[in-house]
Amino acid sequence: MLGKVPDPLDVMVGAKIRVFRNHRGMSQSDLAGKIGVAFQQVQKYEKGINRIGASRLSRIAAVLGVPIGELFESTENGSCNPKSPLRPLAERDALRVLTAFSRTSDPHMRRAIARLVECVAELQPVAKCSTARPAIAKRRQRRRKT
Repeated sequence: MLGKVPDPLDVMVGAKIRVFRNHRGMSQSDLAGKIGVAFQQVQKYEKGINRIGASRLSRIAAVLGVPIGELFESTENGSCNPKSPLRPLAERDALRVLTAFSRTSDPHMRRAIARLVECVAELQPVAKCSTARPAIAKRRQRRRKT
């Protein structure tokens, strides 16, 4: 028998709960204690495995300091699918990286950070990464030869 597939809306709401929880610096245990459930239940909510009842959703929103509506994206534009652009924010440390990036005002530094992260994601050295500027890569190769 195949397992039950989570509803995309439940997955999206869970992902947003995780984003807001991480943004507030709360652990799953902290949130669980404040809403009266075990941390494993919070894990299931965040993965969309278990649905969240209205009263519990209201408590979660209150603990996170957000209106309930913030936990839902507009379904008019079809954005409540698992490939939503907000899904990566649910990843651990993603919000930290984005917050630090937004504090960087120099456009050259911002581009360099973006290239660095892209290269790290591709697991290639910056000089060999396809997003690095060709002129810079050529200069580095010439320096290595000498």
